[in-house]
Amino acid sequence: MSHVQSPKSGATHFTYGDYRNWPENERWELVGGQAWNMSPAPAWGHQTLAGIIFAELRAFLKGKPCRPFIAPVDVLLSQAVQNASDLDSIDTVVQPDVGVVCDPAKITPRGVIGSPDVLMEILSPNSVLRDLNLKKDLYARHGCREYWVWDPKLSWVTRYVLQADGHWDAGTAYDPSQTAESVILPGFKLSLPDLRTEMGIKD
Repeated sequence: MSHVQSPKSGATHFTYGDYRNWPENERWELVGGQAWNMSPAPAWGHQTLAGIIFAELRAFLKGKPCRPFIAPVDVLLSQAVQNASDLDSIDTVVQPDVGVVCDPAKITPRGVIGSPDVLMEILSPNSVLRDLNLKKDLYARHGCREYWVWDPKLSWVTRYVLQADGHWDAGTAYDPSQTAESVILPGFKLSLPDLRTEMGIKD
């Protein structure tokens, strides 16, 4: 994800109705109607880590009602969507790196409508501020229950859990020697030493 850039000159606010008519070979996100260009594609290590996390989630959730997904999947965020005809007016559409949805009603042919229960973002050099600030606040406002932010070199991961007041807790940080655990998905754990070994990362 990089700088804000409008795919059509002169326009300043976009909706899902605009977004779904843009070229399929381009990747964008919308946050409050602002278009964010997601080029260039994530680095090899970023995608490898996302794939490993997704595979671990898929194995853990097999036979359970929650379902994992991996980017690119559109997640449409709105406080009130009454029916399918309302979708085109939504002005926030994101593609988190990895997520988990526990309400099957949110899964549609167009993507996920409403906030997933768990979201994970793997930082890229041009996405740090967005993932740690804008997206973190956005996900809390829309009721995501747990948010993980990963350093792509696996030197740390921080897990945030949504509190009753609608704000994140202070966050639980894990270093490269530890095992990160989910609160929302009891029993789901990711060993950072094992991930580093699988990724071929050495100190």
